[in-house]
Amino acid sequence: MFRIGACFAAMLLAVSINTASAQTTTAPEPGAKPSSMKLTAEKLKEMKARWTANKPRLKACRKEVKAVGLTGDDRWFYIEDCMSKG
Repeated sequence: MFRIGACFAAMLLAVSINTASAQTTTAPEPGAKPSSMKLTAEKLKEMKARWTANKPRLKACRKEVKAVGLTGDDRWFYIEDCMSKG
C-alpha cells in the first residue's frame, strides 16, 4: 500500500512541476532569430529561384557560409541575409 501511495505522490509531483514549467514559458518575440522559424519546401524553392538569378552574389555568399561553418537552417538564413544585403 505504501508503494502505491509513493508512486501516486511522485506522479503528482511530476505533473505539478511539468505544468509549472509550461506556465513560465514565453512566446517568441517578434524580432526572434530567424532560425526559430521552420523552413518549408516551398520557401526553400522560392529562395533558391531568387538566388539563381544572381549567381555571382550567391557564390560569394556560399564562400562566407563555408568560412563561418554554418549548417542546416542557419546556413539558409545566412545566405538569405547575405543575398538581401547586396
